[in-house]
Amino acid sequence: MSDNPEIGLNVDVDGIGTNYIAAGEGPPLILIHGSGPGVTAFANWRGVIPDFAEHFSCYAPDTLGFGYTDFPDDIDGFSMDRWVAHIIGFMDKLGIAKAHFIGNSYGGALTLAVATRHPDRVGGAVLMGAAGRAEFEMTKGLEEVWGYEPSVDNMRALMNTFAHDASLVKEEIVKSRYEASIRPGAHEKYSSLFPEPRQRWLGELSTSDDKLAALKHPVLMVHGREDVIVPVACSIRFNEVIPNSELHIFGNCGHWTQIEMRERFVELVIPFLQRIEL
Repeated sequence: MSDNPEIGLNVDVDGIGTNYIAAGEGPPLILIHGSGPGVTAFANWRGVIPDFAEHFSCYAPDTLGFGYTDFPDDIDGFSMDRWVAHIIGFMDKLGIAKAHFIGNSYGGALTLAVATRHPDRVGGAVLMGAAGRAEFEMTKGLEEVWGYEPSVDNMRALMNTFAHDASLVKEEIVKSRYEASIRPGAHEKYSSLFPEPRQRWLGELSTSDDKLAALKHPVLMVHGREDVIVPVACSIRFNEVIPNSELHIFGNCGHWTQIEMRERFVELVIPFLQRIEL
């Protein structure tokens, strides 16, 4: 184990060394982070994993190409097929037949892709400020996320974009994310995931209405009303299309629901997932 809390356990998934955080006991719960620069599973979920670990066996992987998981040399832009295969391979390697999922932003889109392509592997799903809509037009906020150029000031500005209340953005968050974004080779790899023109990657992230309408899983959408990265309209549309779904919108909240509304987020998610049998 490393002194760096972002580095947890490591498992080989089809030749990809995969970093993940594990905590708790109970039904399996997989937490999928977002796609911002310097992101790791720990950075994304550190504030809520202790709460979820009281009820679930939590697994928070750095997904393919992010954080401290290996970055394959042949990646040329985002591929949903590869990201889904990596998550399923991760589950297989750890012997997880079926799990609940919580997905943040890009992680929400990945959660939907896993649920529609491998429905037998998913119990309940929670989408938090989730992308995954074909009609989602690139926002200025998301353009800044995917087009990030490393500097402390740029990272601070970006973190202020994520949170509606800028006072929640502590310097330790800015420093941690910035330092992660300038690890050797990190920025070059990150930039290769969503190169211009970036609208096309939103198409790659999307799941069709037909597939969403066929979902049998219980799905909870949670979204900040003031989110300028992924518009709340995305979750409203998910709620219209996914049959067994419910939607909670937080006022005075941006893209960081799990941080900005931590207690209410936990209070919503735990009972929702507890009532779903795996």
